[in-house]
Amino acid sequence: MGLKDVLGTKLLIADGAMGTMLYQYGIDRSQEELNLSHPEAILAIHQAYIEAGADIIQTNTYGANYLKLARYGLEEQVQRINAAAVAIARQAAEGSETYVIGTIGGIRGAIDAKINEPSMTDIVRGFKEQLYSLLLAQVDGLLLETYYDLEELKTVLAIAREATDLPIMTNVTLHEVGYLQNGQSLASALGELADLGADVVGINCHLGPHFVAKSFQSVPILDKVVLSAFPNASFPALEDGKIVYENAADYFKGFGELFRQEGIGVIGGCCGTTPEHIAAYRKGLKDIQLINNKNVIPLAEVALKRNSQRQHPRLIDKLQKNYTVIVELAPPRTLDTTSFFKGAERLKEVGVDAITLSDNSLASARVSNLALAAILKYEYDLQPLVHLTTRDHNLIGLNSQIMGLHKLGIHDVLAVTGDPAKVGDFPGASSVYDINSFELIKLFKKFNEGMSYTGKNMGEKADFQVGSALNLNIPRLERAGRLLKKKQQAGADFFITQPIFDGDKVETLKEVMKASEISIPVFIGVIPLVSSRNAEFLHNEVPGIVLTDETRRRMKEAEIRGNEAEVGIEIAKELIDRICREFTGIYLMTPFMKYELTAELTAYVKEKNKQQQQAQ
Repeated sequence: MGLKDVLGTKLLIADGAMGTMLYQYGIDRSQEELNLSHPEAILAIHQAYIEAGADIIQTNTYGANYLKLARYGLEEQVQRINAAAVAIARQAAEGSETYVIGTIGGIRGAIDAKINEPSMTDIVRGFKEQLYSLLLAQVDGLLLETYYDLEELKTVLAIAREATDLPIMTNVTLHEVGYLQNGQSLASALGELADLGADVVGINCHLGPHFVAKSFQSVPILDKVVLSAFPNASFPALEDGKIVYENAADYFKGFGELFRQEGIGVIGGCCGTTPEHIAAYRKGLKDIQLINNKNVIPLAEVALKRNSQRQHPRLIDKLQKNYTVIVELAPPRTLDTTSFFKGAERLKEVGVDAITLSDNSLASARVSNLALAAILKYEYDLQPLVHLTTRDHNLIGLNSQIMGLHKLGIHDVLAVTGDPAKVGDFPGASSVYDINSFELIKLFKKFNEGMSYTGKNMGEKADFQVGSALNLNIPRLERAGRLLKKKQQAGADFFITQPIFDGDKVETLKEVMKASEISIPVFIGVIPLVSSRNAEFLHNEVPGIVLTDETRRRMKEAEIRGNEAEVGIEIAKELIDRICREFTGIYLMTPFMKYELTAELTAYVKEKNKQQQQAQ
């Protein structure tokens, strides 16, 4: 009988991890290439799983596609590696009733976070090449596994279904119990895969057996489709630089029967599982007959509600009505915050619209901007705008920070990459960069939908307005339209620019935004110069800041006359005048905590508002 004839008539046990068993060969090489260089090792693993009681074994082809093999210079060996894998599995299964299925792994990772992730066109091209290689080698079926991205899985499933009548097994991968990372329920996703022609639908990887079983509690038994479960052995741990899975194989003994009671018809293992785990499944089963009815426990439906409590009008709302000023006060490098809060009080007196707080600017450790923001909001009644860098926080930390911002009622943020750690004052510190600034914007927006990075229902919808950094001092600013469009499409609600010293940049930016159909508001940066030396330092040593020759000349002459601060304010006011002709957002940076300078410029802008209102 063929695999298609057997599916759904009894519970089938599949094998466990191949990669775990091949760990001894190193993690810096293609494990699929071992089909050619170490076929005896692959054969022995298959045989061990068959002896443990596996009815189904997978070919060692999870990453045997063009895109993944190209990492090792093996992109021209796709057909050869896949054919060898099937031949080895066939040799192992000879004389038994074991079925051989060709495995194809997902490409897109969690949340599409990687910068150089391939396009769907490239994914499809690579998938087809591997698919036809496996079909030509005559597998008994196909297994599409470890798909975080449901759209990718649906796309390749449709291609495979059109190409063959062989049974196709499809496994999604979850971060959270019962939910995909896009927030869709597992039951809904598996239903879609069934409708597209999958013969087996289920879960593999990331979660251990406990949470896989809990996920299936919300999944009904589906007509004409078999459910599958391929859990990891456990959550992984790191020991001496190596990933290990600590659960003893006997732990799996109870889960074979538990999975059967959830209506699952194919059970196997993923990362960390061994032949001992598969043997434990077999020992723990009370029966191999499939059940037809089960109690479905609905996923908790938590009402998502917006946090409507705000103490301040939103910045974007202000920008639509008046000239709006945000002022950056750098968090202190020491625990003495006296000057910082004096500056905040002074800026409040002159009517600043928000205080922006950098996240360890120039990669130097400073007092937590989240802590300062909370104090400004609740003790000084000032609106904070908090910067969040991808440099200092991994994905766990970013999610935690975003949740903290939401619960503090701080909803205006700037998503930035951050200066590299090596420019800071902590030798040996490393930059994280789990995601880039575009993906951080998307992450904030995901929280606005009530979902975390992993797709978990957060119980509330956040209400973040997210800014994106913009450098106007780049060569050929007139060509920046594509970058602006990309940031707007990522979800940016406003731009904050580096300080400018060339007023012509304002008109150029306006033209670029109009040509590129950019509609979101902009805060244009201005920093008052305090001396000629300060001007030369900014121009020559600070990335992203460029002074005009005219500005540097004026500051040099002011140094000779002894009125540098006055000329610095004069230049800043001239720039503000140019900005206010085209935009309503001003972003002032406070040099060396000289907050009286930014207070004077804030008052200058507020006077413009009064004059405008009187004129109307």
